[in-house]
Amino acid sequence: MAQVKYRLSRLNQYPFMTVGLIVIMVLVYGAMTLDGGSTNVNVLITFGAKLNALIQQGEWWRLFTPIFLHIGFTHILMNMITLYFVGIQIEAAFGHTRFLALFLVAGIGGNVASFCFSNSLSAGASTAIFGLFGAFMMLGESFWQNPVIRQLTQTFLAFVVMNILFDLFAPGIDLAGHIGGLVAGFLVAYSLGVPRIGKVSSVKRVVATVALIVGLVWLYLHGMAQ
Repeated sequence: MAQVKYRLSRLNQYPFMTVGLIVIMVLVYGAMTLDGGSTNVNVLITFGAKLNALIQQGEWWRLFTPIFLHIGFTHILMNMITLYFVGIQIEAAFGHTRFLALFLVAGIGGNVASFCFSNSLSAGASTAIFGLFGAFMMLGESFWQNPVIRQLTQTFLAFVVMNILFDLFAPGIDLAGHIGGLVAGFLVAYSLGVPRIGKVSSVKRVVATVALIVGLVWLYLHGMAQ
């Protein structure tokens, strides 16, 4: 019985969601490649890339589907490497279900911000991955006294700053989506809490939830009004 419990415990620690998301994105990339290429604008639109005009016509799912699309091999390679190494840590901290909710809502948040502030066709898991960076920021703010979390937070904060500086000068980068995902991830992490690590203030959780909802609604309505 003890051996069974040990195996179940080890199994529960496996990053199912992180690996599952990577598999799905690779499969989608393969389908796009077979359909004409992931850099083909028509293929991107067909598979659900973010295109403001179509969202304004009622295709709201384009705020969700871009998370699973990538434009070119380098794009998906870099995102999948980052997702794996960051995802396994956040999934271990938050648990499988909370991790998935965090990833998806942060991705949507980033896409809504992009919808509001950028007219460019866009796709990629970067919005959601920046949400995972935001979750690290939340862990650092809430559990700064933990030396391991403090070190990880400092490392990822430096990484985020470098990425945003790069985004400012690199053409074709969806800066609004990245910052939107980062902020959404920070707020979602507070909303969900981290029972595996410790208790988070109920007041902070409520404030974060309200701020997240109000922010998403405002960004969406502003994007629709343009």
